[in-house]
Amino acid sequence: MRIGELSRRTGVPVPTIKYYVREGLLPPGELTSPNQASYGDGHERRLRLVRALLEVGGLSVAAIGEVLAAIDDKERPVHKVLGSAAQRLVPDYGRGDAGGDGAPDAETVLARERVARLIEARGWCIGPGNKAAEALVSALASLARVGQGGFIEVLDDYAEAAERVGRADLDYTARQVAREDLVEAVVVGTVLGDAVFAALRRMAQVDASARIFGQEASSA
Repeated sequence: MRIGELSRRTGVPVPTIKYYVREGLLPPGELTSPNQASYGDGHERRLRLVRALLEVGGLSVAAIGEVLAAIDDKERPVHKVLGSAAQRLVPDYGRGDAGGDGAPDAETVLARERVARLIEARGWCIGPGNKAAEALVSALASLARVGQGGFIEVLDDYAEAAERVGRADLDYTARQVAREDLVEAVVVGTVLGDAVFAALRRMAQVDASARIFGQEASSA
């Protein structure tokens, strides 16, 4: 198909498609003449993936490029590719954990100890320097700084729910046979699955609020 047809099928403007090609997010089409290129189903699939990561996942163009590079790395074992992709999908949070001497503050030290105990207790295979673990440390430390350190009491409940969701994610991906489909499914499932889980959590919170606090309104 010509680039115009690719644009019509995906709803992505032609200039944007050309930009993705220049940035390496989309492979160039096959030249059929000096000024014409042909695009196939693979281009359409990749383009839809890029748009999903951008619009729903909220990733930057640079982050999408790194994720796609992990997907396309056929020389590395699947587990390592999945781990690499997952690392890229975790945003970098501002640390804000240093005291005047540059050392971690008390809240960060306690949060890091708590996260280490959680990983050990649950037997999770989490290596040093894991970005998700550091993000959790940052979140717990921030909660403590604003007077919500008690939130750590529900951390095990969160971990239990996360384990169930993580297993569900990988059970779904395990159904994919082709390596490319497997890796892509994990990446898409991680990014878009975060959006799905966040929406479900908000819905559950509204329901729980109505059940717990709704009685107050009805009895007032």
